[in-house]
Amino acid sequence: SRGLGDVYKRQDDGIIGIGSGGNYAMAAAKALYDIPGLSLEEVAQKAMQIAGDIDVYTNHNVILESIKK
Repeated sequence: SRGLGDVYKRQDDGIIGIGSGGNYAMAAAKALYDIPGLSLEEVAQKAMQIAGDIDVYTNHNVILESIKK
């Protein structure tokens, strides 16, 4: 998608990926999600790091925003 902002979502778990590295970030998040002791924010940070390492259109400049219920 090369920066088009495409959104990838699997209905079974609610994990989403956005943009050119979205599939890589989503795959990494799925792998990290069940690791005990990791917060959702840590899963997101680590998944984006992995996506940045793999996808040439994804960099390591990440701003994480979370919404508290």
